[in-house]
Amino acid sequence: MKRTTTLFSLLLLLQLFPQVVQAQEKDTTAHDGDDLMAMLADEPGAAKKEYTIATFKTTRIANGHSIENVGKGILDLRINHRFGQLNAGVKEFFGLDNATTRIGLDYGITDWLMVGIGRSTFMKDVDGFVKVKLLRQTENNGMPVSVSYMGAVSAQDVKLLEQPEGADYPFSNRVAYVNQLLIARKFSNWLSLQLMPTHVHYNFVQFRDEPNDVFAMGVGGRIKLTNRIAFTGEYYMLLGDKMRNTRNSLTLGFDIETGGHVFQLMFTNSTGITERTVIGQTTGRWEKGDIHFGFNISRIFTIVRPKEFRNTRNKIW
Repeated sequence: MKRTTTLFSLLLLLQLFPQVVQAQEKDTTAHDGDDLMAMLADEPGAAKKEYTIATFKTTRIANGHSIENVGKGILDLRINHRFGQLNAGVKEFFGLDNATTRIGLDYGITDWLMVGIGRSTFMKDVDGFVKVKLLRQTENNGMPVSVSYMGAVSAQDVKLLEQPEGADYPFSNRVAYVNQLLIARKFSNWLSLQLMPTHVHYNFVQFRDEPNDVFAMGVGGRIKLTNRIAFTGEYYMLLGDKMRNTRNSLTLGFDIETGGHVFQLMFTNSTGITERTVIGQTTGRWEKGDIHFGFNISRIFTIVRPKEFRNTRNKIW
């Protein structure tokens, strides 16, 4: 089953990749307004406002959230895929024989409120989140940063402890909660940085000496290389007590944009994809080659047309 999932994901990526190359060849005079985030802007008149837009290309930096939301009435279908560890060797085809996948849907309820749900194969994790814009950076630096709050809850269908047959395993043991502030600034057309102070609460932990509450400080960034390609990085540093044998999560990758697609190619030491696993339960070591190659694919759909386009013949809407 894992090999079937991996093969499906590779075929999907290969099918869409030519569109990236074609768009790259045609793109000679594009600017920030051509980015996908222009399609996700809060409203058609956003370019005339003082607010800074397109701090990041999509709603994720890599594993974690960026400051961006999808626009009102926009549905974002996301497929996140992580292969096995590169140091698994030839026998496991350098990790390609194994895979972890998350399929999710994000939706913009308003210009400032986004919600999402998803299902991951790792630990059979079902998650949901809400992201709220609190402050927005302005072009005149009246507000120098953008700030959002992201809150998430997830439940795993895998027991942390084996129990005698018939023994009760409360649902609450499976649940974890995440609280995160996203503080970002777009310094220029080619550089954006973000801080992510994070709290993760686990209702149940496996060992007595493990904390139920894990704190971390995340930092992420984007360096624009061309009009369609950007280098991205994301790092979560654990603060205080942490789970046994866990490490700080480090992810490096590239964003590639074409049309309604954003491809995010990355290398990470995190096996999981949700915040509870990436931030608090990463065990891989970069220095030992415990690195996973992976990618995110995003495809947006307009569910509710903006009022300005409802009575027009514009085929896009």
